[in-house]
Amino acid sequence: MSIDMFLIKEIVNPIIYIFVGLLLYGIIKKVLKRSYDHTSKLDIKKKKTVITLISNIAKYVIAIIVILMILEVYGVNTGAILASLGIVGLVVGLALQDLIKDFVAGAFIIFDNQYSIGDTVTIENFKGEVIALGLKTTKLKAANGDIYCIANGQITDVINHSQSDNMAIVDVDVAYEEDLDKVLEVLNTLVKRLDDEISDLTGPIEVLGVTNLGANGVTIRITVNTISGKQFDVERIIRKEVKNTFDKEKISIPYSQVVVYNGK
Repeated sequence: MSIDMFLIKEIVNPIIYIFVGLLLYGIIKKVLKRSYDHTSKLDIKKKKTVITLISNIAKYVIAIIVILMILEVYGVNTGAILASLGIVGLVVGLALQDLIKDFVAGAFIIFDNQYSIGDTVTIENFKGEVIALGLKTTKLKAANGDIYCIANGQITDVINHSQSDNMAIVDVDVAYEEDLDKVLEVLNTLVKRLDDEISDLTGPIEVLGVTNLGANGVTIRITVNTISGKQFDVERIIRKEVKNTFDKEKISIPYSQVVVYNGK
């Protein structure tokens, strides 16, 4: 073999293979980035997670192909290597089937947009905020600070409380002696004012009317759609303003009383 042929086969070809592999990997990354730049529904962290996942898969696949092609140049029997890798892969796959199951489940969670970091979800009767989302595990943080870590492969049912607007519901009790028409008028005037004062609303506050005739009073329900996760803050504000308004209008809120009689 001449020196020129040796240089082409043993040196130049491997360099070309590496260059083509790097070029192909760069093109894949650019295509992924551009495609997700036009996807507004995914948040930034989720975009990065998906791009990183697909980029890593592409990187390893391209690297393996390039290495095998270079080995072929140097006369290595890559067919035998692939056969041996297949057997080893089968053994490893059986040993790590739970790990593989977690990775596959994690990929589906990310691609299906079931939940993302910052969402409030309920998984296996545990409610909390998603603080970490990986291919293997998901971590939730409850309101009291408890951290719950679960393998993605064990997640079967998920309740996501953050992917749509939440509803704030406030039930107000008034005494039977009160004029309901006056009470409803006062509440309707109040909610019109609160519509302009509360910033976390996604719709108007509505006074639905009487929803229950209880043992101690009449129940009137107030509802409003809020930004995800803000419904409890809104409920507290509405309850406070209802109490202050009722005090000004001399409207009684019923409460349990105990009357003690002196036997004398």
